[in-house]
Amino acid sequence: MTKTNSKDAVSEAKERVLLGLNPRQVEAATHVEGPLLILAGAGSGKTTVLTRRVAYIIASGWEPWSILAITFTNKAANELKTRIAALLGEQGEGVWAMTFHSFCARVLRAEFPGIGRSGRFSIADDSDQLKVMKACLKELNLSEKQYPPRGILHAISNAKDELMGPDEYAARASTFYETKVAQAYSLYKRKLLEMDALDFDDLLMETVLLFRGNPRILQKYQERFQHILVDEYQDTNRAQYELTKLLAASHRRIAVVGDDDQSIYTFRGADIRNILDFERDYPECKVVKLEQNYRSTQVILDGAFNVVKHNLERKDKRLWTSKKGGLPITVYAGQSAEDEARFVVSEIERLVGEGLPLSSCAILYRTHAQSRSFEEAFINAGVPYTVLAGFRFYERKHIRDAVSYLRLLAYPKDRLSLERVANEPPRGLGPAAIEKIVRYAQEQDVGLVDAMCSAESIKGLTRPQKKGALELGTALMEMRRAASSLPLGQLLHDTLEKTGYLEALRNEGTSESQSRLEDLSELMGSLRQYDEMENPLYSFLENCSLASDQDSYDEKKESCVMGTLHSAKGLEFEAVFLVGLEEGLLPHSRALLDERQLEEERRLMYVGMTRAKLRLYLTFAFARNGYLGPTRTRVSRFISEIPRELLEVRTWED
Repeated sequence: MTKTNSKDAVSEAKERVLLGLNPRQVEAATHVEGPLLILAGAGSGKTTVLTRRVAYIIASGWEPWSILAITFTNKAANELKTRIAALLGEQGEGVWAMTFHSFCARVLRAEFPGIGRSGRFSIADDSDQLKVMKACLKELNLSEKQYPPRGILHAISNAKDELMGPDEYAARASTFYETKVAQAYSLYKRKLLEMDALDFDDLLMETVLLFRGNPRILQKYQERFQHILVDEYQDTNRAQYELTKLLAASHRRIAVVGDDDQSIYTFRGADIRNILDFERDYPECKVVKLEQNYRSTQVILDGAFNVVKHNLERKDKRLWTSKKGGLPITVYAGQSAEDEARFVVSEIERLVGEGLPLSSCAILYRTHAQSRSFEEAFINAGVPYTVLAGFRFYERKHIRDAVSYLRLLAYPKDRLSLERVANEPPRGLGPAAIEKIVRYAQEQDVGLVDAMCSAESIKGLTRPQKKGALELGTALMEMRRAASSLPLGQLLHDTLEKTGYLEALRNEGTSESQSRLEDLSELMGSLRQYDEMENPLYSFLENCSLASDQDSYDEKKESCVMGTLHSAKGLEFEAVFLVGLEEGLLPHSRALLDERQLEEERRLMYVGMTRAKLRLYLTFAFARNGYLGPTRTRVSRFISEIPRELLEVRTWED
């Protein structure tokens, strides 16, 4: 801890930090010794509390770099950093505010070299993982129909969430399918290791294993981070739970913020018991409930509470607001899916006509497939819309190509990136040629770019293939040498120029290729933000790999927002339309016979309802078209859980 010169100055700084907070928020911000559980209801100002808590800790004499604030998304981490900077200025610099995955990646890059592993690993994204798994199944002679690659990856991800390696998974395998998953897991791990790559789950698991196996390294981080703050604690899985527990074990200054009523990520390994059992893990912990809501009307809050109160697995709390009353919740019964969509779009047009910005309206549904009828209705009405978790910028082919070129500069063994760009533009380097280059690199113990620079020595390559490999290797080697002296945007531009990628797009001369060139120009411009960082290239590649659905959401764009209930968590809108509220959709058919899953569906409904500030619409259709024709539906049980006096019911006949 640092020493302060004046008690009065400290006192004044603390008071300034707490201005405008309600009594419960003050409690949460000022409890700096010992564990703390903050039960933060929807719209209760938890980001404000986190920010003020960080400021209060610093005002109490702790160094900024002794604080670790962990979030789940880059968007949340950036918002926290921005608010800390606005509140504290230079005094707040040094706080580690980042996602779980970013924190783990930073630790592993720093500590791996000390235990004989490379810190220059790449991070395999979803498509990379799929490619590797398909290669594993082929090598194991397993049919993709019988053993779907995504299904195998999901099983492996669940195992890693539970900190289970291939050997332990194999020992626990009780079915023939699980024994095959174990074989695929073992091979998958070996292939990633050969490429110096980790997947998202590895980042968490490897960090926990590193800390468990190296007490001195763990002690270093325990002493460094004297205050641990964890946002969205209800969404943590076993690995994240273990990680935070290890970091806080020596001083127990851990504050977790969450809302069990918003635990909706079981399918990603989240375990609601982590927040429900926090008091068991830390018996001396202080519990603070943030129940004052600053977002929604009391009518909306009462409606949402009457739904979620039916869950048995929850902490006792109820949101309230000083905004008494409010408009009733509109329930609309549509004749068909198309009629439901027409009503929603016409109602949005009416609200916009009354002065409500289009961007403050949102349509939320249970599954992506439900967007079709609404997209068609928007198109027919000429109303602009944006789909959350749609085809994101970094998923576009040409953007992925550009990023792969940069990855080859940073990660010497990144075979997946080489496979992606070896023939972009065409160089005659097909799968067989790439295999020979990779084998040569392994035999000579050199990187892939170095191997291509020695193409003349690679047996089995044809004369044109040697020429293509040598040209690509030489261009990349030149750019690798220049990497530290060029701004990142310039590095990308020069790399794409020297490898012929930009020239090929220019020569195409179509409106589509022009659009791709504009996208690449946008990417190059956006890279300026990384130039001030310690390792611009690595910082960008990491951020790119760990981007989430909300990171590209532009709140200022004038269009209606559509998305799944999962993708909308953490967002808020003036008017929210919860659509498709039928048995089998919400609650989903998979949950109807499982009480725990049914409770999660109810939490999804609660999350959706509490996104609304002023107006909430709940809609359903009496019939939907299936492949056998129109099928009658049953209204969701969740609507019947809302008191009738809070509702205004309308039908297509009104």
